[in-house]
Amino acid sequence: MNREWSEFLATRSTPGSDGADINCALNDLSHYGLIRVEGEDAEQFLQGQMTNDMREVTETHSNLAGWCNAKGRMIASFRCFRQGGSFYLQTPADAIPALLPRLSMYVLRSKVEISDVSDEWVRIGLTGDCAEALLQPFFNELPEQVNGVEQQDGMILIRLPGTTPRFEVIGPSPQVKEIWQTAEGQAQPATRGLWSLYEIRAGIPTLYPQTRESFVPQMANMQLIDGVSFTKGCYTGQEVVARMQYLGKLKRRMYLAHVVTQTPPQPGDELFAEESTSGQGAGKVVDAQASGEGYDLLAVIEIASAEENQVRLGESGPRLEILNLPYSYSEE
Repeated sequence: MNREWSEFLATRSTPGSDGADINCALNDLSHYGLIRVEGEDAEQFLQGQMTNDMREVTETHSNLAGWCNAKGRMIASFRCFRQGGSFYLQTPADAIPALLPRLSMYVLRSKVEISDVSDEWVRIGLTGDCAEALLQPFFNELPEQVNGVEQQDGMILIRLPGTTPRFEVIGPSPQVKEIWQTAEGQAQPATRGLWSLYEIRAGIPTLYPQTRESFVPQMANMQLIDGVSFTKGCYTGQEVVARMQYLGKLKRRMYLAHVVTQTPPQPGDELFAEESTSGQGAGKVVDAQASGEGYDLLAVIEIASAEENQVRLGESGPRLEILNLPYSYSEE
């Protein structure tokens, strides 16, 4: 974490509890890290690695993208944005030490430099109907469309998906501190868990070490959240991803669910369904956070088992209640 920012946060209010309903939330997002990809071949290099079209990442538009192995299984998922000639890939900070050398292996003779710049910029989030009014004093315009970007005075503002208004601010510590000090008069400082809960409810998958290389992008609904391009051309794992889209039949997809349990579900936890005949099991938890009397979670589940609505957390665990995502499977 940026040292100046860490010292600043130590003087502020303690965040509220996970799973609490907060009408106006203010989040430190230091649990995310940033990989910078720069150089004259940066766009071409990323185009050959990411599932989405990196030509569409501009100073006014960000996107989601997966990074796959040769078998089409996702190694990581990123939010991608651009400032000047540099691309930035945002992902959980604790994943970067493993991802950075692996991504660098593909540079070869490309004129590209890849670096971890997580500590150079500060990241905060604002959630709720209050968000726009709190941000307007600092930006001449706010992004109107989901994934839209506004850049001003070295700061980057991104409108994020979900049924609840959400924005992320990325920028130098002094400017972001000013926004935080203004916002905390109305917004309640919130935990990392609450931010993750909103990501879950928005149907945005986050990959952790326990689920790395477990899912083809379509299993994690990446094609439904503008995280995959089927027209951009070749990238690592592209043949498998394209075959699944045009020739295969998707047997697993990601669902939003709620489960009542005293034990927090963890990424990679196995799911069970009595009627499942798959040797791979009924599914896996992608992410979970406390919500009410239990946990909201994203899980990749065998479609046939999910439609029977008898999926359990573990062989003898509680049953999952399947909920509606904010987007439709019909878009497949």
